[in-house]
Amino acid sequence: MISWTRTVAHARVSRDWRDWVGLAARLVLGLGLVVAGGLKVGRLEANVQQVALYQLPLPGWAETVVGYAQPFVEITVGLLLVVGLFTRVSAALGTIAMGVFIAGIVWAWSQGLRIDCGCFSLGGELGPDDRTRYTYDILRDLGFMACGVWLWARPAAVLAVDNWLLAPVDLPGSGSDDDLPDDPPDDFPEVSAPTTAKG
Repeated sequence: MISWTRTVAHARVSRDWRDWVGLAARLVLGLGLVVAGGLKVGRLEANVQQVALYQLPLPGWAETVVGYAQPFVEITVGLLLVVGLFTRVSAALGTIAMGVFIAGIVWAWSQGLRIDCGCFSLGGELGPDDRTRYTYDILRDLGFMACGVWLWARPAAVLAVDNWLLAPVDLPGSGSDDDLPDDPPDDFPEVSAPTTAKG
């Protein structure tokens, strides 16, 4: 019997073209999250202020928690995706994060706010001569989200830690075909069924 890891890990990865698409999706979404988090992790106070610029219906303490936690969550999920560890879970978290980012941008746009989203920049309010980039920001995050959806639906990819750490394992004596004995040798004596004498 194949162990329960088959339900957690993907089957042994072949060189199917979809496995390479999975690698590309992991790197695009993973590196995107790592870069986004890395730009914020050294300026946490500024990131709290950036969250406040969205004027979301959140209490102040929630804005502080989001501002401080966001960079570390982005970096952690991004690194998991880059190395291919717990890919399906990491992809789901990355997809949810992109959905939240898109919702925030749509909110700012609908409220008439003129801010830099701060995803891959220092953020802040835009000057009177600066143009918003909400459309570009949403399309970019939709691209990241597409990578996450692909990985959630098909997490198999080449060069992933999952391929080794969570590889299916055949347990001895568990009833798989590999545990069945080989065919008897040719010189193995045959035993005939006993005959009943007719009286």
